This record gives sequence, structure tokens and C-alpha cells, in this order.
Amino acid sequence: MSGVLRLLLFQARRDKVALPVWILGITLLSFATSAAVATQFGDEAGQAAILRLAAANPAFLFLRGLPDGTGTGAVVFFQGFAFTAVLGGLMSTFLVVRHTRTDEELGRAELLGAVPIPRAASLAATLLLGTAANLVLAVSVAAAFMAAGLPAADSVAAGAAVGSIGIFFVALAAGAAQALPSGRSANGAAAGLVGAAYLVRGIGDALGTPTPDLLHVTSAWPSLLSPIGWGQRIRPFSSPDPAWLLVPLAAAAILGMAAVMVRRRRDVGASLLPERVGKERAGMGGTSFVGLAWRLQRSTLAGWCVGAAALGAVAGALGPAVTETVSSLGPVKEMIERLVPGGEAGLIDVFVTALLGMAGVFAAAAGIQAVLRMRAEEAEGRAELLLSAPKSRVRWLGANLAVAAFSAAAVSSTAGAAAAVGLAASGTSDGPAWQLVPAALAHVPAALVFLTAAAVAFAVAPRLSVLAGWGILAAGIILGEFGELFGLPAWLQDASPFRHSSAMPVESFDQAGAAGLLLAAAAGAALAAYALRRRDLAA
Repeated sequence: MSGVLRLLLFQARRDKVALPVWILGITLLSFATSAAVATQFGDEAGQAAILRLAAANPAFLFLRGLPDGTGTGAVVFFQGFAFTAVLGGLMSTFLVVRHTRTDEELGRAELLGAVPIPRAASLAATLLLGTAANLVLAVSVAAAFMAAGLPAADSVAAGAAVGSIGIFFVALAAGAAQALPSGRSANGAAAGLVGAAYLVRGIGDALGTPTPDLLHVTSAWPSLLSPIGWGQRIRPFSSPDPAWLLVPLAAAAILGMAAVMVRRRRDVGASLLPERVGKERAGMGGTSFVGLAWRLQRSTLAGWCVGAAALGAVAGALGPAVTETVSSLGPVKEMIERLVPGGEAGLIDVFVTALLGMAGVFAAAAGIQAVLRMRAEEAEGRAELLLSAPKSRVRWLGANLAVAAFSAAAVSSTAGAAAAVGLAASGTSDGPAWQLVPAALAHVPAALVFLTAAAVAFAVAPRLSVLAGWGILAAGIILGEFGELFGLPAWLQDASPFRHSSAMPVESFDQAGAAGLLLAAAAGAALAAYALRRRDLAA
């Protein structure tokens, strides 16, 4: 046991910066959401208005969650829980994979195996660290809610809901690390499962049944298949049901024990799914910078495209079903007729537009991940060997930016094509369903700004590039999605590139906005190339 505790302290020391940043960021978001709701929707009339608007808009339910009555705490939980749970899940999965599969891939686990400690000691320490981190997160979120003036007992229940979901994803990521052969694949799979939980929860909420007063919505059965859906059912600020905390915690215990049993029986570096052996010689294009960048990114891109296809399919196929469900309810139908131009057809457009906007976030994330792959190549010493050939750093950067830009376009077009197929199959589209492909591609210019910003971070401060790249994306999402709720000034909200994307098909294409985003992306690429030429390679 002493070996496990020493490993726990060692892993905590390695994460002395990353974990506090995650926890502090999520805590500040929780406090800001609480303060913003209290300021903007402080009276019952304002709270009822936003809840009725959400109940009449399935896209709102898909993105945010379930309205559960008036009261500042209830509105706060509705507005922010799903997004907070996703952040907690990503924190947990990245932590686990970093200390398990990635350490095995880099040879650190083999060094630990040379000392007399149990084979699964490192995994056990990681599970304990992940659990402890989520307990601290739960306490911090609860403290943020209390600092914003929400009831103490209800705040504790809300914090526990966030922490329990994080603990579940700790165990889930531990299982992914045993199954997959590389840190990159394990990270992608674990993060994909977090996204799938959000997606399934969104489907169940969008298909939910509102009460006649439109202040409460009961989710459909798909929400029960998602751990985020389990957390919603705790309902801390309306009618608390702490028994639902046992579901993610029990599932985490089972998954964690299974992961430990697998780790005890497998060799270091082995995996349940074997790694595919590559060809002896590179094929056509494999000797170029572009070919290498494509080879390093193609499997990750395939995962992003699968997620985008699932999101697009939901947008196309589920939109008509959601419309039919909500339009069968009298109060909701009346609200739709007042709020949404075009009635039911307009509601489908709003739903599809919201989900294509989320696909734009996927596109930006895929591009950022492709760019940040350069940091892994540099830190692990492969870039030094690569650049010892008579080829310039600018060509290396340009090749990776080209593959990153292609990745963003591929993810967006995949989502648009899947939505078009789903909408065409339903036969409910007003115009040609193929128009959803350019509607999805309208978000690519914003994605290009994010990936070039990550390239600038890599060129200027390589050791901070991973944190900076993903932090810029998180800031863009928060400013674009929550800026209005937080009452931020318009100029600050406009700092998010997502604010300048054309929300097609609800809006027409904004050529000036797209041109401005492309110019910003080009400037970022030029700055990154200049900075990369002037610095040394860093470990």
C-alpha cells in the first residue's frame, strides 16, 4: 500500500499545474453562471420566461439540459450542469490516460516495473488521484454555488453530482487505457465517450415531455443511458434525489475493479486491442511532410468524423421527430408559433443549425489536435531527427497546418452530409437537403482561427502550447455560448470566432465575417511561421 501512496504523491506532483487549472476553471465557470443567472433572471417572471423558451426549443434542451422549475438554483443547474459535467469528464479522462497508457508508451511504466511494487500499483494510484481530484472539484463547485448565494445543502448536492460524474469517467478512462494500444487512441476513445454521453443525454432531453406550464421537462428514456443524464436526475435545487449519486459511483467501482484486474494480467505495453503493424516501407507520399502529418493524424481524424457523423445524423433524423413530439403538445405549439418563424419547419432549421454549430466546435478541436501533434513530435525527440534533413521548419509547420485545415473541413462536411441524409430520408426539408453541407462548412473559417492560434502558441511557447491551445478553444466556447448569459460586453463576446460564423440555414452566409476570419487565420499562420524559425527546439 505504501508503494501506491508514493506513486499517488508522485503523480499529484506531476499534475501540480494541470489539475488546479482544470478545477479552478470549472469552479469559476460555476460561480459565473450562478452570478449571471441571479443578476439577469433574479425574479420569478424572468426565470419562467427563459424556461418556457427552452421548453419550446428542442435545440436549447439538447445543448443545455432539462428545465426543472423556477428558482435561481434550478435555473443555474439547468443552464450549466451538462457543460460542467463534460469538462469534469474530460479532466478525468486526460488525467487517467496521461498516467497509465501514455506512461507505458513513453517507457516510464517499464522503469516503475523494475522496483518491487504490484503490477497494478500505478493504475490504483491513478484511480485514487482521479477520485481525489473529483472530490476536490465537487467541494469547489459547491463552494462556488454557496458563494453566489445558493442554499448550502442544495449546493453540496449539485457539487456531488459533478464529482460523481467525474469519478465515473475516471474508471471508464482506466478501462480505455487497458484496451487501446497508445495514449493517443486511449485519449481519443475516452474523450469520445464523454462526447457520446453528452450526445445521448441531449437526445433524451430534446425528446422530453414538458409540463403544461412549460416550467418542467421530463427527459425521454435515452437520457437514462448517459451518466450525465444520471447526474441531472439528482435535481439538487428542486426536489433533491441523492440516491442517483449511487448509480455513477457503483458503475465506477465496477469499471475500476475490472480495469485493475486486467492490468494485473497483462504485460507492460500490451493491450486488449493490439496495435496494427505498419508497412515495411512508406507508400506514395509517405516520405513528405504532408504525408507524415496525414499518417499521424488520419486515425484521430477518423474518430472526429465518426463523432461528427453521429451529431449530423441526430440533427437530420431527430429534428422531425422532435418537432412532431413538441408540436403535439398544445402549449408548446402555441409558443413555437409565436417565437419561431415558419412554425414547425422553422423549428427544424433552428434544431439543425444548433447542432451544426456544435459540429463547428468539433472541427476546431480536430484542427487543434492536429496542430498540437507537432508538440508531441518535438517533446519526444522525433522532430529533431526529422529536421536534421535539409528541409525547413516552415515547410513542416505548413504541412501540419494543411492537414489540420483539411481535418476541420472534413469534420464539418461529414456532419453536414450526415444531417442532409437524415433530413432527406425524413422528407421534411423545405429546400434541398444538400444545402446543409455548405451550412456546416460555414463554421470552418472560425475553426481555422483556432488552429492557427494553437500554432502560434506552439511556435512561441512550446511547453505551454497544449494548455494554451485547448484553453483558447474553451475560452471561445464560453464567450460564444455563455457570454450573453454572463452579461459580458459585446466587444468581448465578439472576441470568440464562433460569434462570427454564419448560423446557416437560419441565417444567410456572411461573406464579410468569413473573410475576416480567414484573414485572421492567415495572419496567425504567418506569425507562427515567423516565430518557429526564430526559436530552438525544446524538449
